[in-house]
Amino acid sequence: MPDIALFLTASALLTIAPGPDIVYVLTRGIAQGRKAGLAAAAGFSTGCIFHTLLAALGIAAIIRSSPLAFDLVRYAGAAYLVWIGIQAIRHASAFSLGAASDERALLTIFRQSVIGNALNPKVTLFFLSFLPQFVDTGAGHVGWQMAFLGVVFMVQSFVIFGLVAFFSGGIGNWVRRKPAIATRLNLFAGITFIALGIRVALPDLAAK
Repeated sequence: MPDIALFLTASALLTIAPGPDIVYVLTRGIAQGRKAGLAAAAGFSTGCIFHTLLAALGIAAIIRSSPLAFDLVRYAGAAYLVWIGIQAIRHASAFSLGAASDERALLTIFRQSVIGNALNPKVTLFFLSFLPQFVDTGAGHVGWQMAFLGVVFMVQSFVIFGLVAFFSGGIGNWVRRKPAIATRLNLFAGITFIALGIRVALPDLAAK
């Protein structure tokens, strides 16, 4: 069996590291409240199922070996993030705390997070390179072991993202009591999502 304690420690450290996913959850929580942040956290964690399946089935290796396939998926994900950012700026009322408290709005945030995670080929390649490090090849059933590790990663990521959503939601509630700051929340959220899209599309530029 895999070393679960070591796997959880490594997974938690990787999840906490600054990246598009955790910034997205943080932004949703601040701009739209805890429920919105938790919906985003659940979406990103659920998206791990997709990457786990790809890694377990070996499909991720195909993406890694084809620069064109990798770029197509990466640009699609970047475009999706930019689109969300533009919608946030254009339709302020749809990006308000009130709009994010009903079931339909939360379901939309959840769906957007799942799609955004699925369209990130770097996550797929990460799973392909990370999960096998903790597989016990001597125990056999490598595919099932990777699937199990993927589920463990998904659960711990939801716990960490959920905590981020909870605390950022509290910050957002305080900010929204300040009218001068609250009016800029939608603009801030939209610009953040667009910036995340650019970072995904142009990682070399973002690193400079």
